[in-house]
Amino acid sequence: MQIKGKIALVTGGASGIGLAYVKALLSNGAAKVAILDLASSNGVEVAKNLNAEFVHGKVIFVVGDVTKSKELEAGFAKAFEEFGGLDIVINNAGIMDDTKWELMVDINYNGVVRGTLLGLKYMGKNEGGKGGTIVNVASIVGVMPSNIFPIYSGTKHAVIGLTRSFAAPENYDHTGVRLMSMCPDVTETQLITKSVGRSLSIIKTELLNKTFNEMQSTESVAKAMMQIIREGENGSSWIVTHGEPPFEVDLPESSEKFVRKVRS
Repeated sequence: MQIKGKIALVTGGASGIGLAYVKALLSNGAAKVAILDLASSNGVEVAKNLNAEFVHGKVIFVVGDVTKSKELEAGFAKAFEEFGGLDIVINNAGIMDDTKWELMVDINYNGVVRGTLLGLKYMGKNEGGKGGTIVNVASIVGVMPSNIFPIYSGTKHAVIGLTRSFAAPENYDHTGVRLMSMCPDVTETQLITKSVGRSLSIIKTELLNKTFNEMQSTESVAKAMMQIIREGENGSSWIVTHGEPPFEVDLPESSEKFVRKVRS
């Protein structure tokens, strides 16, 4: 999919990687971008600054808490009505705090489920839409275990499974919506820089310092996101690490092939 002229929505888009995605979309010619974030975020100011930097009216801020279904749906509806359509949804909102694991599961997994369903609702051909693209942001610890943040890792594994399942060929033929997941490696955001104290008491603090001593920039991750949107195939999962171009994860075969292999 070409990004130029497209309409996008980014959850958690007022700061961090989400904001980097928004800026990259605009730099790559997106016609309109909706920043969806908490009412307590600096989304209003961010949208104002971006409209001054690019073209006035290109960016709007809509309030949306991904843990609140009605509020999130209202945010999607406002963006859709304001812009007259939707082509790209990046479900980015997330936290990394195993000490608040119930909230984290609601944001990192349930929030992505909600965002995916709304993306399908507003873009799906079966709903009268023209199709589109959904990218669900997972993590490199969604394809490998994390001994430091095991619950966080579990939510990101779930995001990949969710995305691949919705991307089944039968579903894609019905909706025309391409779904992919992105798995960034350690990136320089508050998710990482403020991670001390957010792991379970059984985790040794020195493990945190050892793991997070090398970080990639949000800009390099956003650049990779643009490549994934342009080139990625439906159902694919991509790792972004060390500022290098993204590469596709070699995940197991489709369930039908796997079941046949197991039963043979």
